[in-house]
Amino acid sequence: MESMNRSQPPENYLIWGVKIIAGICILALLGVHFVVNHLLAPGGLLTYADILSYYQNPIVPMMEIGFLVLVVVHALLGLRSILLDLHLPAKIASSMDAALIIIGAVMIAYGAWLVIKVVQLG
Repeated sequence: MESMNRSQPPENYLIWGVKIIAGICILALLGVHFVVNHLLAPGGLLTYADILSYYQNPIVPMMEIGFLVLVVVHALLGLRSILLDLHLPAKIASSMDAALIIIGAVMIAYGAWLVIKVVQLG
């Protein structure tokens, strides 16, 4: 049997733990989202005016940005795990890590900017 040449060490337990904790937190926040936006809303859906009013509560934008951060971190760590399974050369793997961090930061910054704009509209 051939031994596999690993150019990248396997994912460490800390990153794996962050991914699991992020997934659990996402499920909790998704539950809150569904209750507020679909069960408590009249007719099962908030109107535009309802959303603007809803975002004036300071906890809501913080919760939405936290939800965004958790989803981006969870998704990009999952993508990183898949890419590591390809046994990429070390140079490409380190560039991949940097690229994923930059992509994640841009996604979070853009999403947070959108949340702030919605708050300002209200």
